[in-house]
Amino acid sequence: MRIIACLLLLCFAAGWTATAPAAAAAEKKPDTDNVVYDRVFRRIANDRDLKTTAIEITVKEGVVTLQGWIDSEKLRQRIEQVVRKTAGVKKVVNEVKVRP
Repeated sequence: MRIIACLLLLCFAAGWTATAPAAAAAEKKPDTDNVVYDRVFRRIANDRDLKTTAIEITVKEGVVTLQGWIDSEKLRQRIEQVVRKTAGVKKVVNEVKVRP
């Protein structure tokens, strides 16, 4: 009887510890705008095609707005793609214009 009680206690303890990290993850707060800004800035700075561009980045409630000038439509699309794939970004407003 004691063996069964010990096994039940161990199973209960193992089940509780297995669900504790999941519960903590569910309570995780969304990223702040500053964190999202830093991620976007680093992604652009580390992209070999985009690192020389001077684009203004603003973030409000996870919505990233890009403004400025860039050399080609291909780079304009590339910057939006890079930003869209960044963690914490909910939406991208691409106001970047291609230089004539």
